[in-house]
Amino acid sequence: MDSPALFTKLANGLTVHLKEIHTAPLISHWVWYRVGSRNEVPGKTGLSHWVEHLQFKGTPRFPPSVLDKAISREGGVWNAFTYLDWTTYYETLPADRIGLALELEADRMINSVFDPAMVEAERTVILSELEGNENEPLFQLGRAVQQASFQHHPYRNEVIGNREDLLQITREDLVQHYRQYYVPNNALIAIAGDFRLEEMLQRVREVYESLPAGEIPPRNIPVEPSPSGEKRLEVHGPGETAYIQVAYRALPAAHPDFAVLMVIDSLLSGPASLNMFGGGGISNKTSRLYRALVEKELAVGVGGGVQATIDPFLFEITITLPPVYHPDQTLRAFDEQIVRLMETPVTSKEIQRAIKQARALFAYGSENITNQAFWLGYAEMFDHYDWFVHYLDRLSQVTPMDVQRVAQQVLTPQGRVVGFYLPEENRPGGAP
Repeated sequence: MDSPALFTKLANGLTVHLKEIHTAPLISHWVWYRVGSRNEVPGKTGLSHWVEHLQFKGTPRFPPSVLDKAISREGGVWNAFTYLDWTTYYETLPADRIGLALELEADRMINSVFDPAMVEAERTVILSELEGNENEPLFQLGRAVQQASFQHHPYRNEVIGNREDLLQITREDLVQHYRQYYVPNNALIAIAGDFRLEEMLQRVREVYESLPAGEIPPRNIPVEPSPSGEKRLEVHGPGETAYIQVAYRALPAAHPDFAVLMVIDSLLSGPASLNMFGGGGISNKTSRLYRALVEKELAVGVGGGVQATIDPFLFEITITLPPVYHPDQTLRAFDEQIVRLMETPVTSKEIQRAIKQARALFAYGSENITNQAFWLGYAEMFDHYDWFVHYLDRLSQVTPMDVQRVAQQVLTPQGRVVGFYLPEENRPGGAP
């Protein structure tokens, strides 16, 4: 039987999604803001992620020395995440302690301090984080591919921001971003767990409904034209491992064929989880690219993924090359599998296995209370909660003809970026 749920909007525009689940004496509370790197402009990249950091630096009521101790003392966990389309904060606590999460998030929705010393300290932390990322070959490659994939849309930027912007952004920039987007009418509260719907709704009203609505800036997101030809790039850096990353312009999550693209992902490189917490650990050894590349010793690993986003983002496949590598040979074998998918319908047995794996991974990532609360809000960031409710049904309805049709639309040579990461000291196989 489905768990009772309630969906409403408060007078100040705050959306509230509640789901009653009595499997454990826990409640998970999430607050989602419709702001991420998609809402940033050139020169100000990284604002959303930096504001998220500063939300942990206190309010007059909850100074930073109190926050962590307060959550851990009550036996809870908490965290936050910034992505392309959204920023979210959550607390999972014993059911009788959820009042702390309600009070905390309502308070920092309007009362975060942005102490100048904290702003500068976090600038140092974030620049250090970026420097650490830049020491990772796959970050360097992924950033180059992402920037080459978009010329105008903010999806071209990493969520963490560009170094030049992080050095120039001011406290006033951060406060303005916070005041513009951290308002009830740009937020969604999602709560799942051991409570009664009407009682929890009343608690939410008492804590949140008095907060003033704000004026959300117009979302003037630049329109990205369709790709007009394949792009190739090389990144050279430290390390001993070479990689290939192929990125196609994907479908937005609300597109009717998004589930088909997820089945294509499962067929080619193994199923990927849409849930940030992952789950399942399903092997990709039955996938086409594993068999064609890894089993043939043209690669030592292959993985892919599609993200659920508002606008078309990327379907990326990353190939880890062997110590003696021949990128041209590996890429030819990869392309053979793409052409095969476009020209020859998959068998019923193969598509059912791919659907089964994708369904299982989705289910694993949706079962506990924290994950159910996550999905109450997450699906609303790119579509509606009904997207989550009907997703498994849409997966089950995907046919071999659907796969062939969408592969022909999405996996076109003229619509992709191919990036090579080559260690500065090339191995004997040579570069492309």
